[in-house]
Parts: sequence; structure tokens; C-alpha cells
Amino acid sequence: MSKEIVVVVDSIDVNDSSGSKANVALIKNLAAIGYRVTVCHYTQKNISLKDVNCIAIKENRFSLLFVLSRTQRIIQRYLKINLAQYLEPIFGFSFTFFNDTKSISQFLKKLKLKSDLVLTLSKAASFRPHYAVNKIPELHNKWLAYIHDPYPFSCYPQPYRFKEPGYKVKEVFFKKVTENAEHVVFPSLLLKEWMGQFFNNCNKKGVIIPHQQFELSTEKIKLPNFLDINKFNLLHAGGLLNARNPEGLLKGLLLFFQKFPEHRDEVQLILIGNTTRFSNMLSAYHKEMPELVVVDKTLPFNDVYAIQMMVSVNIILETISNISPFLPGKFPHCVSANKKMMSLSPLKSEVRRLLGADYPYVAEIDDVTKIANIIEELYFLWKKNSDNLLLNREDLNYYLSGKYLKEVIDNLNK
Repeated sequence: MSKEIVVVVDSIDVNDSSGSKANVALIKNLAAIGYRVTVCHYTQKNISLKDVNCIAIKENRFSLLFVLSRTQRIIQRYLKINLAQYLEPIFGFSFTFFNDTKSISQFLKKLKLKSDLVLTLSKAASFRPHYAVNKIPELHNKWLAYIHDPYPFSCYPQPYRFKEPGYKVKEVFFKKVTENAEHVVFPSLLLKEWMGQFFNNCNKKGVIIPHQQFELSTEKIKLPNFLDINKFNLLHAGGLLNARNPEGLLKGLLLFFQKFPEHRDEVQLILIGNTTRFSNMLSAYHKEMPELVVVDKTLPFNDVYAIQMMVSVNIILETISNISPFLPGKFPHCVSANKKMMSLSPLKSEVRRLLGADYPYVAEIDDVTKIANIIEELYFLWKKNSDNLLLNREDLNYYLSGKYLKEVIDNLNK
């Protein structure tokens, strides 16, 4: 008889964040490989997934915590007083967080779902499902706590690390999560090792379940006008965070153009996602380099996925750091596209670890000369025959597949 898995998750709206995309991919693969999956989600709207029992958890709007949370918002909006800077050092979290987590935990207690496993998934720095399940001891012996990113920010690698208000309370909470969960799950080996420095139970209980590939038909999706499939298209899909600076990439492409001006009309660099932090810089580069296409907004996930499948090269852009333990949510999509990737990542990164030490198309994000050389090599491979850009990595396809996922889950307690 197949296992019953209950998934508790913030959101299953794939268009609200990269975290939700990764979570939905995992949920879909759990169902596809034969598990009976019930998803309890806090998306605040009804969403259905194929072969999955989806139950929306409603926010409790009749509680003192709800009143306090809305009062805090009104004070901040109209009086411009940020109470969080005074309250969160004491309580660790906002009133909204407490109301959300209590809404989730009360719902789960009333539902009394029978299951073999309870999997908590989150996005960004929320971890509301983890907080809620941590308050229900009867679920701890079947609890898989999925840790998609470091937490809290005091445990991040540089340059992201900072001590947010209430960080000590958050650290205590997370220590309890790692103590109470039966298994602590990570999308990457480097993230497991990184978090193990702060919480030793991550080393003892750590399990790796990478972000998942999944099937998505793109045949009926209309490609945007800016995508000319007859050109050599370089794509970075995803918002540009403060430390994710694309200037090295832009300079590298410009250097390539200066060396081979006769090929400019065959090349495009496409950036899709929020670029607000770098908008002035990108505008300046666009004047010099009209081959730069900036789509400064979030496109529907299915559209972006279709574009990823059609471009010549997908780019993974990370920050300058000694280590990047993150597995980007788009990594499985890039592998599915079966095109060579350009990984602009630190020397020690999960992406580089998976691609392998001998993978040639990697550089630090500020290594302009190497980036230009990579673009040159990939371009002339494409020019000779576009099939030269096929990735053909069956090892990665397997690692990111439902088949490998099933092996991991079936062997959890062996």
C-alpha cells in the first residue's frame, strides 16, 4: 500500500515566488511516483494540483493576534511608526506570523489527518509551517522539516548575513525544529553541511532531496516577441537580488562584442525578473548594447519555463562569496532544457559541485575576461551546430527525478 504524505506549505501559487515553484514541483513528483498526497496550504485562495488533495487553510480573522497584527499595520501605514523594531527583539516574530502559525496549527489539530509522513515546506524566510508543526508533538515522529535556505539570517553566509530583530529567538526556534523533526531535509549537500555548523542535528538527521524536475507542456504557450529563436540567446531568469550584480556578465558580453563586432546581430542577452536595484546601470548598458533585453517584471511561470527551453544558454547568477550552499530553484529547469549552462558562482557552490569539477562554463560573477571567453566558446559551438550546446547530463536528470526522490523517501528509516 502506498504511503500517505501530508504536506504543510505556505503557498502553492507558482507565480508568487521561486520557492513556491520548487515546492509545487516536489509535491507533483511525490504524487507522480505513487504516494497519496494531501496538501494543506496557506495560499489564501483555492488552487488545485493534479492527483493531489489540496486543502486551503483559512486565516483566523477572529482572534486577538489578528487584531494586533492589523493594528500594527495601520500604525505603520498612517503614523509611520515601525513597531516591529521594538516588538520583534522581544517576541522574535510579528503578530501576523503568530496569527498565521496558530491558524495553521489549529487547522491541523482539527483535521486529524492520518499519514505516514508530514512534510513542511516554506518559502523565503517564512517557515510558518515549521513553526506550526513544531507546536504539535504528536506529529514529530513522522515530521520531515524541509530547509530550503539558511535560517535565520544570522546563519547565512556573507554577504547576506545580518542579525535581524529577534534573531536569538529565531535561532532558539530553529534549534527546536532540528531537535523535534524526525528528519531535516535539504535541497543541497552544501546547505546541510553549512547549517550543521550552527545546529548539530542537521548533521545527524540531514537528508538531501534536491529541487525537482517535472513535466510541463509548452506547446500552446506563445513565445514573446523579444525572443528570436534564430539568434544565440543567453538568458538569466529570476530577480536580481542586491548582491546578484549582473555587471560582470554585461562587461563580458561587451568584451565579446568588441572582439567580434561582426557577430553582434546574432546575439541577445535576456534578463527576466525584477531588476530595480540595477535599473540605472542596465539602462546605461542598453544604450551601448541594444542586444541587452531587460524584462523588468515577473512573467507567468509557464511562460518563463517555455523561454528557458528555447534559448541557447541558461545563466545561473550568484553573488561573490566564499561559499554558495544554495541550490537555485531554476537549476532543475535548466537541466530539463538540456542546454549548456553558464554558472557564475563562487568556487565552492552547490551548482558547481553538481556540474562537476571539469565542467568548463563556470566563472566568478566579476571575472569579466573568463565570462567573455565562455560566451565566445559557446557562441562558436552554436554557430557550428546548435546541437553542440546540448547538456546531455543523465546523471543530473536522475538526481533531480521522481525516481531518485522515491528511493530517498523509501529509505528514510532503514
